[in-house]
Amino acid sequence: MIKKQITLVILSITALLGLISFSATTLANFPAHRNGSVMPSLADMLEKVTPAVVNIHAEGRQVVYDPATSDPIIRQFLGDRIREKRTRGTGSGVIVDARQGYILTNAHVIAGANKISVILNDNREFAAELIGADPRADIAVLKIPPRKLTALAISDSDKLRVGDFVVAIGNPYGLGQSVSSGIISALGRNNLGIEDYENFIQTDAPINPGNSGGALINLKGELIGINTAILGGKSGGNVGIGFAIPSNMATNLMDQLVNYGQVQRGHLGIEVQDLTHRLAIALKTNVNQGAVISRILKNSPAEKAGLKEGDIITHVNGALIRNGGDVRTRIGNLRVASRVNLRVIRNGKPRKITAVVGKPFVIKHPGMPVWRNPNGY
Repeated sequence: MIKKQITLVILSITALLGLISFSATTLANFPAHRNGSVMPSLADMLEKVTPAVVNIHAEGRQVVYDPATSDPIIRQFLGDRIREKRTRGTGSGVIVDARQGYILTNAHVIAGANKISVILNDNREFAAELIGADPRADIAVLKIPPRKLTALAISDSDKLRVGDFVVAIGNPYGLGQSVSSGIISALGRNNLGIEDYENFIQTDAPINPGNSGGALINLKGELIGINTAILGGKSGGNVGIGFAIPSNMATNLMDQLVNYGQVQRGHLGIEVQDLTHRLAIALKTNVNQGAVISRILKNSPAEKAGLKEGDIITHVNGALIRNGGDVRTRIGNLRVASRVNLRVIRNGKPRKITAVVGKPFVIKHPGMPVWRNPNGY
């Protein structure tokens, strides 16, 4: 009995020492001195990175038709009553290249704008030049004069894990720069119907209207995503589900917009479907996630590379593939003529196949107009 009590005391002391050690380590990572005491805080890190997050004001004009003229009889007498409506929008952006003055934001923040203003954290204001935009992935690149700018360091978003702590910085509701924190709730969110190409980071860090285009950063102050969308309540406010475009995807698109003025997406010439449990049984495979090739176009890059119908794509350039949406995003973000390394399962055996991404394909039918295959990659 005495030995048992001694053991319990030793275990309690060990646990207490571990807790003290953990607390000391945690406090050391987030130092802030107040009245001689060390308190956990993100303030020191934020002081370095918030100058890189900017407010964006976009102004444009929208053509508005008088609803009364939708009646053809009334239109005969009154004609088309057209007027222009002035539009204004606010959002956020992230300086990612201080030497060139490049800013990343969302395409929907500046859509239809003929005047874009960027307001820095120190209240300086610049007229911005639109370098290019990709509405299908909701990324745009702006440029301002590179005068004493601060840029965010960019982290490898492929190394993120669910549970990592994150901080969102932006301009919610046009109130001015604000900061919120949370964790990564999920990775690789797609098939949401928000954009054509989706590979979202999901976070519970509060994101609200106006945060679009702002920064999602890790606790080192590095950019890991561009805040883009929320799943909101009836008021449109945050309910703990926000989405950000991963930094790797955003910077890849930015490079294309800066260097080529547009994003030229390539295709392999395949159609895929999600690998379901029933389909896995039919294909006699133990693999439980991936994308099954259901069709390969003739003379396509996929056919030339040796891909076959029924192949299960499990990895694209080393990235895990969970469903067809992952294939769409990974291939869609590759430029024409780039090489792509695929890992597939064929007849239960793994294979490695390298393909060269081709130009977007079209399918022609006799007597019918040319159309693009909506499910093709």
